[in-house]
Amino acid sequence: MSRKVSAGILLYRRREGVLEVLLAHPGGPFFANRDAGHWTIPKGEPNGTDELVAAAAREFEEETGHALGAVARDPAAAPLDLGFVTQASGKQVHCWAVEGELDPATSTSNTFEMPWPPGSTHLRTFPEIDRVAWFAIDEARRRANPSQAELIERLVERVTARAARPG
Repeated sequence: MSRKVSAGILLYRRREGVLEVLLAHPGGPFFANRDAGHWTIPKGEPNGTDELVAAAAREFEEETGHALGAVARDPAAAPLDLGFVTQASGKQVHCWAVEGELDPATSTSNTFEMPWPPGSTHLRTFPEIDRVAWFAIDEARRRANPSQAELIERLVERVTARAARPG
């Protein structure tokens, strides 16, 4: 059995000296009343021969409605590789961080269909991501999928290390 893989972008910014990250809340009826521990990095599975970082950028656009180059602070800068984590399901989530700015009110997500209510044959359409929001690091740790919180920690370590370097 092959391991499932996802690739995502953790968008971050500094606002009034506070590091914040953009997380996405899954859409659909199963997550409607779930909050803490269920937010995620915008991510998805690669298609065919996609490079993982290219898949991450594509999935970011599909789930936020914004091209990564349009929201990145420096579109020419290489994304910061945060490595991967393995979720409880066994799925590996590979992640890159990009500094940027995005207005959550302007985000729109791709959609999916599923029978709803359960047991019916009526197909309903739901957004894959029903909203995105900026969170300061402590709140992001609380809201994020527990395995993905490690990626937030790696971002904090790398951004702090960059800021501490002279020059």
